[in-house]
Amino acid sequence: MKLRIRLFASFREAVGQSALDWEAPVGASVDDVLAALREAYPALKRGPDRAMYAVNQEYVGPEYRLHAGDELALIPPVSGGI
Repeated sequence: MKLRIRLFASFREAVGQSALDWEAPVGASVDDVLAALREAYPALKRGPDRAMYAVNQEYVGPEYRLHAGDELALIPPVSGGI
C-alpha cells in the first residue's frame, strides 16, 4: 500500500528530504514502517524510538495499523525552553 511519510527537524536532516512516498505491506503498523525506514536510512537508527507519530494529523502509537493513502508524520522529541 502507498503511504506518504512526512519528516520533521532531525528526521528530515537524516533522510535528506521532508517527505517520502513509501510502499508498505497491507496491514503494516507504524512500528513496521519505522523498521523499514531504519533499514533504508541508517541515520534514522538514532532517533525514531523517542518520536511522536501522527497519522492523518492524529497522534497514534507505534502499534497503529496503517491504511493505503495514510500520511504518517514522524515528529522528533522537542527540548529547550527558557
